[in-house]
Amino acid sequence: MTDAPLRLWIGQTLHKRFVPFERAFRYKIVLIDVDIDQLDQAGRMSCLFAVNKTGLFAFDARDHGGGDALISLRQWAEEQFASAGVSLGGGKIRLVTFARHLFYKFAPLSLWYGYDREGALRGIIYEVRNTFGERHCYVAAVQGDRSVHSAPKHFYVSPFFDVSGQYRFTLRGPTGLLDVVIENIKDGERTHLASIKARMQAATTANLLRIALTLPFSSLGVTFAIHWQALRIWIRGAKYHPRPANPGPIATVAASDTSVF
Repeated sequence: MTDAPLRLWIGQTLHKRFVPFERAFRYKIVLIDVDIDQLDQAGRMSCLFAVNKTGLFAFDARDHGGGDALISLRQWAEEQFASAGVSLGGGKIRLVTFARHLFYKFAPLSLWYGYDREGALRGIIYEVRNTFGERHCYVAAVQGDRSVHSAPKHFYVSPFFDVSGQYRFTLRGPTGLLDVVIENIKDGERTHLASIKARMQAATTANLLRIALTLPFSSLGVTFAIHWQALRIWIRGAKYHPRPANPGPIATVAASDTSVF
């Protein structure tokens, strides 16, 4: 299962803000994990999963990378990794993201894991999207089983936080456990934290059917939860920050952060 063209991660995400008041919420999530060089094989693993066409669950390559057929997902990813000094030498690239479900997809965070030929994790791309259809990527080199990176915040994600301060990314694995933490740091203080913790499952028809029955709006539910929590935060008096122009470069290089070790 660890090298399967398609895998599942089932778990939960936690969001916690610390200013101007504390508030936290969590909800269940289901992520797909595809080997970007084996998309055809991934599409044949279950009748409930499709690649680049309509299905109960689906992956569309146009949702990621360059967004069109002119540049392959691998070429796009390798270009981003190269900006952070990462060379994979043709090793695997796996993309962890939300599936299209019931013809809908919104992925606030997608993770591109880049491995060398020996199977060691060498690079990560944090692909962040907002509900306005914009995206930005933070790219970093990886060494070891636990990595911490920091980068200036260059992307408008929430109307209740301005575009200032830094992101701090903490990454572990993934092996059998997906563990990612993203913190907003401003003036030395943590203002917000988001995390994903999930366990790997095989992408079988039985598992996909169970997800469809128990979490029938797994992707749409993410969007609903974001807007519902935003409404509650606004009612409590959080300051609204207008959306600025989207930054020009699509990627920011994140540096290793040893201050928290």
